[in-house]
Amino acid sequence: MKRLRALLPLLLLLAAGVVLVASGTLKHFDPRHLAAEHAHLRQLIHASPWLSRLAYLGVLVLAVASGAPGLLLITIAGGMLFGLVEGTLWSTVGLVLGSLVLFLATRMALSAGTRTAPALAERLRAGFLHHPGSYALFLRLVPVFPFGGVTLALAWLRCPLWLFLAVTAGGGVVMEGFESAVGAGLGEALARGEPVGLHLVIEPRVILPLTALALLSLVPVLINRGR
Repeated sequence: MKRLRALLPLLLLLAAGVVLVASGTLKHFDPRHLAAEHAHLRQLIHASPWLSRLAYLGVLVLAVASGAPGLLLITIAGGMLFGLVEGTLWSTVGLVLGSLVLFLATRMALSAGTRTAPALAERLRAGFLHHPGSYALFLRLVPVFPFGGVTLALAWLRCPLWLFLAVTAGGGVVMEGFESAVGAGLGEALARGEPVGLHLVIEPRVILPLTALALLSLVPVLINRGR
């Protein structure tokens, strides 16, 4: 029973993610849907500024905390609807809050374990504890690592809460800034009345942040060469 109580928060988050996907809510953040409804959505945001922002924040927090797919699309949608600065702000706040919920639920689930960890797991944890800051920031900044997976890994590695929040906020600002910039570029192009097409992807305000995001994948190579 104790084990089940410890697992309950994590199981509820997973169930919430299934409901979020099954409800079709995430389909509304598809760029094609946003492009078709862009003008209408902007009017709704203008009419209910705080309600629309809280609704966006709530969906993002739930998506991050439950590990639901489509996080990238939600962030780009934030840039399209709220612009670069606000999109980055709300996306980073949602990312930190959602990750914190998942992190705490995972730590609670792991705390109820009674089996001895394998020797390899203990060696990995020991290595993390020798360089926790650089290790955690490395995981957060490399875009090829799933965000939810990194949160689970940091909880398993017993990352201190203050360090987890610091690297999540720092890495989140970088990642969400690039992704919001992509959305903001698409939003400005749509606001000018440009038709939807592949030509939007090569817009300077879209292609430049995409290129910067791709360059982050070189971080592991640079770190290894530095070592």
